Amino acid sequence: MGDLVSALEGIVGEAHVSTGSAIAEDLTHDEAITAQPVVPAAVVRPGTTEEVAAIVAAAVEHGTPLTARGSGTGLSGACIPQPDGVLVSFERMAEILELDLDNHVARVQPGVTLAQLDEATAAVGLVYPVFPGENSASLGGNVATNAGGMRAVRYGVTRHQVLGLTAVLGTGETITTGGKFVKATSGYDLTQLIIGSEGTLALATEATLRLHPRLTHGATVLIPFPGLDEVAASIPRIVGSGLMPTILEYIDFITMSAITSAQNLELGVPQEIKDAALAYLVVVLENRNDERVEEDVHELAELATELGALDLYVLPTGSGAALIDAREKAFWTAKANGADDIIDMVVPRGSIPEYLGAVQAIGADTGSLVVGCGHAGDGNVHLSVFQPDVAVRKDVVGRILRAGAALGGAVSGEHGIGTEKKAYLAQIEDPAKLDLMRRIKTSFDPAGILNPGVIFD
Repeated sequence: MGDLVSALEGIVGEAHVSTGSAIAEDLTHDEAITAQPVVPAAVVRPGTTEEVAAIVAAAVEHGTPLTARGSGTGLSGACIPQPDGVLVSFERMAEILELDLDNHVARVQPGVTLAQLDEATAAVGLVYPVFPGENSASLGGNVATNAGGMRAVRYGVTRHQVLGLTAVLGTGETITTGGKFVKATSGYDLTQLIIGSEGTLALATEATLRLHPRLTHGATVLIPFPGLDEVAASIPRIVGSGLMPTILEYIDFITMSAITSAQNLELGVPQEIKDAALAYLVVVLENRNDERVEEDVHELAELATELGALDLYVLPTGSGAALIDAREKAFWTAKANGADDIIDMVVPRGSIPEYLGAVQAIGADTGSLVVGCGHAGDGNVHLSVFQPDVAVRKDVVGRILRAGAALGGAVSGEHGIGTEKKAYLAQIEDPAKLDLMRRIKTSFDPAGILNPGVIFD
């Protein structure tokens, strides 16, 4: 390792390599509840794509694993380093390289945060629409996990917004994929292979991102329902109405109580409605002017009444923003209240009623409290599991994930597999597909040094 550290110092400079007690504790973990911190043998902070390529080549020569890290906000353990490995931190590669207003794209380095990009695009009337709930998250991490978030119902997820990448393969070779265009039929789509691969295929050092017009008029609507069944049944109707909500979230009453209490948020819902409501929908409607927003709110109110809503509340601008912020912090609220695991299962939108029913049955059968919320518009269900017995909890999580898979769902909707969900993926996923993924990894990373042990062993 001493020889490798010397090689790394020669590549990036001694000031940008850390070992031993100089490694900050924050670099040893992400936000996964069930994962344990790991101190790597070294941390290296490259400043250019060329330096990343040289780092990978040196790691191949020494047979040393590399783990890429952005802001460390992930929830699956994917950026936790190996004890004998090197953590590649992209904190020095945090520049917005270009805002191309003619092509509506941004070129960014992997360390750029969502907050940083949002501030820059707001100044020119555009928006990068992926908001996974933590604005300190980096674009490199978003690419690695195919991050989603509440606005996916309207705009899609990260893979729908990334037009191209510059990436360093596990051989030290650098490739550029895609470009400032939205379609191409020129062989395999390597951009899409790398997105969501959690640092196991390549290290992305630049991303070309699609930007959209920023809609400056909107309304946040809170709709209480007597039960989850009514909420779940209303989701496909709202999506199919043509209203094109920017956000369509469901929140069960326990989670709603927890997040509003944590943020000291009063939404003006009468107590008798709170007592009768077991679940809520939060709908954000946006448009180019207030008149169109008002028309859409009126249409939503008529539809909600037809669907059995207890009432409908158009929240003041400040309260609406505060509720969205509280919903985005639901993970932190669950963690603060002692959740033992977090699940981000995705199922077909029309299967949400059946899936939520199965989840409640599993919770009751195992004596576990399972509560949550979700990106209802795209079928992404976030569940907090409260079950301190490790063996029972693993059984509960496995059963919940298998129930979703049986309905045509997938183990992770946006958090990724990392190290913490790979055992469930191995149990549920088609072995032929996993073997194909391994062969693809071998093509990109023949030495097996890029994030080994993530997604599969």
